[in-house]
Amino acid sequence: MSDLVDTIIGQWRDVRPDLDTEPISVVGRVLRLASLVRKATEEVLAESGLNRPEFDLLCAVRRGGDTMTPSRISREELSSGAAVTKRLERLTDLGLVVRERSNRDRRVTHIRLTEHGRSTVDTLLPKQIDAERAVLADLTDRQRAHLANLLSTALATAEHRAS
Repeated sequence: MSDLVDTIIGQWRDVRPDLDTEPISVVGRVLRLASLVRKATEEVLAESGLNRPEFDLLCAVRRGGDTMTPSRISREELSSGAAVTKRLERLTDLGLVVRERSNRDRRVTHIRLTEHGRSTVDTLLPKQIDAERAVLADLTDRQRAHLANLLSTALATAEHRAS
């Protein structure tokens, strides 16, 4: 079975036969797969009027016990403070989150999901997982576990190098 990445590698082989393009066979597929999964899940999210970064932010808060600080969200989502602030403004306007000043330190803001925010995440998350499951449908349970393990190793290496 051939895919677009095979075509790209072949094209590079034609114009730059001196290059070892082996990393493209992995990284190119990871990036292409991520784009296709993002497209599929954004279609699911569009019905709620949310985009993927906004939904990811809501999910981070939901996983974090329904309350987090913007700086923690920024670290977990690998987003700039400005991007998080912009998303929070929109999510606040939609009634999905509220911002509350800390009683201990007025410089700190806590982000909390509203009931509407919590129910939105709880409704959309199973649909998103189903869309992701569909992308992996041709893999066996064992193949998915093996792939997850390999990707975990690669991700840990990348995270270590980035820190």
